[in-house]
Amino acid sequence: MENQTNTYEFLLLAFSNHQEFLYPLFLTLYLAALLGNLLILLAVGSDSHLHKPMYVLLVNPSLADLCFTSATMPRLLYALLTGDQTITHSAFLSQVFFFLMAGNMDSYVLAAMAWDRYVAICKPLHYTTVVTLPRCMVLLGAVWVGTALNSVLHTSLLAQLTFCDKHVLPCFYCDIHPLLHLACSDTSINYLVTIVEGGAVIIVPAVCIMASYVFIGAAVFQVRAHGGFRKAFYTCGSHLTVVLLFYGTLVAVYLRPPSQAEGQKKDQELVATVMFSVVAPTLNPYIYSLQNREIKAALGRLFMGIWV
Repeated sequence: MENQTNTYEFLLLAFSNHQEFLYPLFLTLYLAALLGNLLILLAVGSDSHLHKPMYVLLVNPSLADLCFTSATMPRLLYALLTGDQTITHSAFLSQVFFFLMAGNMDSYVLAAMAWDRYVAICKPLHYTTVVTLPRCMVLLGAVWVGTALNSVLHTSLLAQLTFCDKHVLPCFYCDIHPLLHLACSDTSINYLVTIVEGGAVIIVPAVCIMASYVFIGAAVFQVRAHGGFRKAFYTCGSHLTVVLLFYGTLVAVYLRPPSQAEGQKKDQELVATVMFSVVAPTLNPYIYSLQNREIKAALGRLFMGIWV
């Protein structure tokens, strides 16, 4: 117990080589993520025509993606620029809190957006009475509170762990599972909470999204009017693309089958984590904005007003 202390420093050694090449790459990705998500926030916030449930829901993934990238990228860029790959125990816990909260927020809001799309296509006559702005605000408020409490729970449990000598983590951001492997105290409660909470924040929203698209697909095939499929694709295309990107990279990080070669396994894990935590949050706002005419129109009016 003399070697154990609550004041730790961890080494994040995912990118120990080629730092001169990786710094401009990740800086570009981070700036692109900031730009894309801030543009959506500006478009929705500045245009009263977009103060609707659909766009209020759209604002939240942008907030989550801003939190997602800002929780990890500044520290990574600092490490690549200075070569200092250490991170304190308190900074590690802070990063875990915001990273978990943003990831859980993405999962729940994607499920809420699937519900919005389901009502818009399957019950269009009832859309304005079912999907109301007050109802969306209550739903989103519950999501924010729930994800914050979930992150507090995980972070509090991690703060109780003790560590001995090994403080080296083969990753570039702070995640729960690598940290649990380094702990020399009992982690059974941590694993139990991770399994239970994982089902609540990942599996339940995923099932809701799949059920929504089953009903949407059935409704689309029943519609024989000209352009029905095109209209459905316009309504759901961007959301479905982001869903596939989010859950595809999530599965690649946390549910990927083991590789035979250890070096190949580490390389694949690193690529998967970069796709999940950097590339996906960077692409999401551009997927939404490029496929949404009202977002593009709002941005056009915004910039025209600035220049005039």
